[in-house]
Amino acid sequence: MLGTKKGGREGEIDVSGLDFLDGSLEFARFWSEPEGEQTFIIEPRALGADPFLFGMAMVDALRHAAIAYSRAVNISEGQALARIMEGFQAELENPTDEPKPLADPDESIN
Repeated sequence: MLGTKKGGREGEIDVSGLDFLDGSLEFARFWSEPEGEQTFIIEPRALGADPFLFGMAMVDALRHAAIAYSRAVNISEGQALARIMEGFQAELENPTDEPKPLADPDESIN
């Protein structure tokens, strides 16, 4: 069952019981401050050198998010996806922050 790990960060999603993740590589983590900023840690090497693969993963994530929202707030998956895409487009057109790199810019994926 998903939950909060004991000893982890508040609100951290506990995936320790999800055996199907064995052998998988993590490539992204997202956090949100209540009524504040979001923080994203991206490690693309788990996906490979082509950013196209990250784009595909993000589309999959949007679709999974639509399912999660539809169940959490009792709307259809279509309604949830449409609203997610509205937010996506709004942020593309008028970014609310400036991404800052965490890693050394000289590191490459090769």
